[in-house]
Amino acid sequence: MSTFTVAIAGAGLGGLALAQGLRERGINATVYERDTALDSRRQGYRLHLDASARDALHRLLPPRLTELFHATAGTPKSRFTLLDRNLNELLVRDSAEPALAVDRLTLRAILLTGIEDMVVFGKSVSGYEFEGCGRIAVHLADGDIAPADVLVGADGINSVVRRQYLPHARVVDTGVWQLYGAIPLTDRTRELFDHTMFGVFTMITGLDGSFVGVAPVEFPDHPAAAAARLLPGPAALPPASDYMTCSFGARGEWFGPTRDLLRDFDGERLHEIVTDAVRTWHPRVRGMVAACDPQSMFALPLRSSVPVPAWPTTPVTLLGDAIHAMSPASGSGACTALRDAANLADALTAAAGGRELRTALHDYERDMIDYGFSAVRTGADSGQRFLGQDPLPAH
Repeated sequence: MSTFTVAIAGAGLGGLALAQGLRERGINATVYERDTALDSRRQGYRLHLDASARDALHRLLPPRLTELFHATAGTPKSRFTLLDRNLNELLVRDSAEPALAVDRLTLRAILLTGIEDMVVFGKSVSGYEFEGCGRIAVHLADGDIAPADVLVGADGINSVVRRQYLPHARVVDTGVWQLYGAIPLTDRTRELFDHTMFGVFTMITGLDGSFVGVAPVEFPDHPAAAAARLLPGPAALPPASDYMTCSFGARGEWFGPTRDLLRDFDGERLHEIVTDAVRTWHPRVRGMVAACDPQSMFALPLRSSVPVPAWPTTPVTLLGDAIHAMSPASGSGACTALRDAANLADALTAAAGGRELRTALHDYERDMIDYGFSAVRTGADSGQRFLGQDPLPAH
């Protein structure tokens, strides 16, 4: 194990993936996560992973976890479909490159496997100070201080690290709210979806700017069974069955006075809102909403980072939503975070091996700023076109 030390704020996809890569490379790292457990709160369901994300996981994970990842990752049809509320086809866009559909919690559980000793739950980063000799004092919310050579802000869209480090970097509301849920796929509910709806994403649009989105998560192997088969010892994945993620979105003004209460509503109340919204839509759409599990539902405003120019490199850096949060319209958020993690793991490995730290981090940040903010702009353009989002501010 190298004496080089890394502190990672946040045990989301990017933070855990980075920790996996550093463990594989013999670099000492600790992940500090504010939640008390992996499943403390709902963070979403289906994730779309492209070739860059798959390549990143191959670079980061040991072979047994790579095999487990593929055993639990579905392959939807490479198709985006846009329908009207009566299920008439408006647009079909096929992709030559197949994508994977994975369950967020299942992937996070895979990423935690084998590095449980590196992750401290219920302990969040509250700030940092630069010390002499290039070291960092990482301040934790409970008053403890952890020394490190590098601090990585992987603490999401509300990143504490970013707010201190880059106070000028803004995150803005897009004007759109989305309500998320899941439809268990059974013999009965599968009849609600024709074969084209088992693509990467199907969007059904209303006359008032609202929309319903559906996308499948179908496990090639049941996660618990795959873990029992591929992992030695008691390691396990959370129980999961095939489902169709189901989302409803609209601009904030569509919700009227209830907009500011959406995050406080329970699933039953959110389900009522969506049920009423689609009451005149095609019977199959109404059936989809009726089949959506109310207990699975939660609401979030869609927000986006505003791209900023490169900053002077220090031993503090960022990855994922902490620096380039983006609209889900292009399905690139998780992909970009995993790409960050793989590239940063390579940079830190080079630094631990003797390369000048700031040079290694500078090269990582140069590339990450380029492809990360490019993805932000692409997501904003797609969100404006398909979801009715506000244009991304110029600065």
